[in-house]
Amino acid sequence: MQVVLESFEDSRVTLDPSKERIEVPLPEEIGSSRITGKDVAKSKADGGSDMFDEIRQRFLEFKSNKFLKEAAHFQNLARAQSPKFLVIACVDSRVCPTNVLGLQPGEAFMVRNVANLVPAIEFGPSETGAALEFAVKSLEVENILVIGHSRCAGIEALMGMQDSNTGNYVERWVVNGKAAKLRTEASAPHLSFDQQCMHCEKESVTQSLNNLLTYPWIKERVEDGLLSISGGYYDFIDCTFEKWSLDIEGSGATGGKRYSTKDHRLWR
Repeated sequence: MQVVLESFEDSRVTLDPSKERIEVPLPEEIGSSRITGKDVAKSKADGGSDMFDEIRQRFLEFKSNKFLKEAAHFQNLARAQSPKFLVIACVDSRVCPTNVLGLQPGEAFMVRNVANLVPAIEFGPSETGAALEFAVKSLEVENILVIGHSRCAGIEALMGMQDSNTGNYVERWVVNGKAAKLRTEASAPHLSFDQQCMHCEKESVTQSLNNLLTYPWIKERVEDGLLSISGGYYDFIDCTFEKWSLDIEGSGATGGKRYSTKDHRLWR
């Protein structure tokens, strides 16, 4: 991996995703030999109070039922990654994009943060910004999907904020969604607090899509047709999934340089 750093005012980071061919051992050559169902059963019978026992058993089952059975696929992944998707989701333990959307190893570069927010470039350096840069510039992903979800505690914290000048880590982060909060309060003042939170859970996703376009290297690829950006909303109460995108070509940016949405779909 090559890293090039210059002055803060004109910093440029180049990350080589390491696409050169490397030798990867065959499954038979890896540590322990092929795992059998008897091995997994023995692990389950070992008992004990170690809280990681169940995690260990799941790992052994993964190795036996997936890694060793799909050896060629995992050998290719060991040489290099070339994901088609960048998925930005919340850290909520009830939201697992790999399970909900059936994403397989190597398909999606994953970013998870509180309330699945994308800060505008003006926010300055952030872990999410670094992931965006690596995924778009180095891995050249073709799709970015921002996923919101029901009963998001991060959005609830945002909607309950009275003052953006706070030392609380969570509030200092979720303030990135302040525009969505203000838009929600302006368009739905008659709704209850819980209903406003639900409204903002989706509004903040659209705000994050607009924030993605504040990064010049994302906006350029979107305009050139090399990158698509979409929003999603997973309702884990009814198990439904909504998907939409920005109407970049049709409507143009409205007030505050904000694009409207289009292509709303509901999967149920």
